[in-house]
Amino acid sequence: MRRRTLLALVLLFALAAPAQTLPKQPAQDPARAAAIGRGAPMALPTNAACASLGAPQKPYAFATGEVLEYELDAMGATAGTLKLRVLPKRAGVVPIEVTAQTNTFFSKVRRVKATATSYLSTSDLRPTRYVEDAVENEVPKFAEVTFQQDRHLADLDYKYAGRPGKRQFKLAKDGFDPAGAIYLLRQLPLREGAPICFDAYGIRTMWRVSGKVVGKEHVSLKLGEFDAWHLQGNAVRIDDPRWHREIHLWVSADDRRLPLAALGMMDLGVVRATLVSFSRPEGAASSKKGANSLKW
Repeated sequence: MRRRTLLALVLLFALAAPAQTLPKQPAQDPARAAAIGRGAPMALPTNAACASLGAPQKPYAFATGEVLEYELDAMGATAGTLKLRVLPKRAGVVPIEVTAQTNTFFSKVRRVKATATSYLSTSDLRPTRYVEDAVENEVPKFAEVTFQQDRHLADLDYKYAGRPGKRQFKLAKDGFDPAGAIYLLRQLPLREGAPICFDAYGIRTMWRVSGKVVGKEHVSLKLGEFDAWHLQGNAVRIDDPRWHREIHLWVSADDRRLPLAALGMMDLGVVRATLVSFSRPEGAASSKKGANSLKW
């Protein structure tokens, strides 16, 4: 199996259960084990069946200066950190910067240091461009994706260990990078049973993410107690449906719409990202009581 960077996998949590706390690891049965990587092909929703996610609700729950910090867990051990930062808006876009790095312990298994930036249209939170720069086990990896949302196309320019390449992808309706998908999901009018379907870039290819909003659940974190929307689904590689991932995302059911935790699969097993701190602009407290919805 080809290796997956922590950044690509953790951000591919696009989408619902813990009753009191998040599960440390899903039950391991044959059907679930197949979801970790390559196995029997998984059916893809058709382009026609994959409806647009719709317009984001306003005002946005985030603003320039918001920082979300996550602890990464792999194989039952702390593996590193992930940080999402909203940068100052420019020329009709708001950049979302993502940084990820493994810790000393996990670097004995896999060393990852990566930065990515998603440029989202301020009007509809669809990405216009996505740039990813990473080093994994001393191998440099670079990718730049340009989205043509009106034409349902995405163009990829990449370098892997110094070797360049290009690809173009046809999108069903909405095309996202992993970070951009999270920020739009924060703004959707979530309701129990609502379907979710979109295409997301990851690891030099395109994945179709489909699932639903399972419902509201209570989540206990070190950061505090939250009521949260649980979104659940699968990410299936469009050009080879034998590759698929089961993914979960929990988003706080309040005005802040914080992405509280994500869970997914990779070749190393179950990987989790758990929110451990957040800070918000205008002096808002970085605690579970944080600020209310921000005008932006």
